[in-house]
Amino acid sequence: MSITQQYLLDAHRARSRGEPAPPAPGAHDWQVVREWRDEREFRAVLAGRPARHRFRAALSRWVRRPT
Repeated sequence: MSITQQYLLDAHRARSRGEPAPPAPGAHDWQVVREWRDEREFRAVLAGRPARHRFRAALSRWVRRPT
């Protein structure tokens, strides 16, 4: 059974019972990614490492490169 089929089954079941429908698949993906990143940065700080993003580090290397 696919994710979409399971969602439709759960939504039908909730509607027939008068309950609120479950969130659609993928509705909270970005929130989960942000929370995971925040947790990773928090653990880095606790371990004594700087909390840096790869993109930010790559951008700073590109901006500071010798000419």
